[in-house]
Amino acid sequence: MLQTEFEFTLPRGYVDEQGTLHRQGAMRLATALDEIEPLQDPRVRANAGYLTIVLLSRVITRLGDMSPPAPAVIERLFSSDFAYLQDLYASINEMESGLIETQCPTCGSRFALDLAAEQTHA
Repeated sequence: MLQTEFEFTLPRGYVDEQGTLHRQGAMRLATALDEIEPLQDPRVRANAGYLTIVLLSRVITRLGDMSPPAPAVIERLFSSDFAYLQDLYASINEMESGLIETQCPTCGSRFALDLAAEQTHA
C-alpha cells in the first residue's frame, strides 16, 4: 500500500497568537498541480523564494489544530522548522529507490518493479 501522508514533529514548533505551541503535524505527497499552480501566485511571481512557503502550505494537511495551515503560518515558522519541513518534503517526494508497486494488466497480480535495474538493461 502506498503511504501518502506522513506524520511529523517540528524541532521547535509554531507558536500562535495565543501562545499555543504546535509541533505535531502531517504532510501528504505532492501532486503535479501542487508544484505547478503556485507558479501563478502573485507572491511567487514577485519573489521566487516564496514558492516554498506556498508549496508547503498546500501539502501540510495539519499543524497542531490547524487544518491546513495558511501560508502566513508557514511564514512565521522558526527557520529550523522551515528547513526541517523542506527536507521532509524532499525526502517523501523523491523516489529514493527505483522500486514501484504495479499490477499486471492481464492477470491482475501485483508485483514490485525496480526501475533503476530496468534503466541499466535498456
